[in-house]
Amino acid sequence: MFKKASYEVLKGIIAAIILLAVYFTALILISGWVFAQSQFRQFWYYVVTLAIGFGIQVGLYSYLRSAVSQKVSPRVVATTGATSTAAMISCCAHYLVNILPILGITGIITFISQYQVELFWVGLAFNFAGIVYMTNRVYKFKKRT
Repeated sequence: MFKKASYEVLKGIIAAIILLAVYFTALILISGWVFAQSQFRQFWYYVVTLAIGFGIQVGLYSYLRSAVSQKVSPRVVATTGATSTAAMISCCAHYLVNILPILGITGIITFISQYQVELFWVGLAFNFAGIVYMTNRVYKFKKRT
């Protein structure tokens, strides 16, 4: 049982690292390494919390998938993961104006940059909801066995 649990924790850690890699890759491609560092320093508490929350969900999902005979829908993990990634990338999205000067895109990017902190909170809310949902599923599974 301990090996199985540590394997699920490892999957969660890897998922969190991958999410952080996506974040840094997007920032570096948009505005460079120096900007990525400054944005991370400014918003690290949001970014790290989102990544850890996503990692927890992946670990819980992985545990349920291996422990429960019926399939647990990966849609919850995918939805919250996408929301977390979008929220993390939103902190730098307004810099896309430099490479996408189309008026419609500029309006979207301006909106995103104006509400980037709020988007972080939306991502955190989705993350929390996903963790609660997955934890509830684990609890119900444990209660039945």
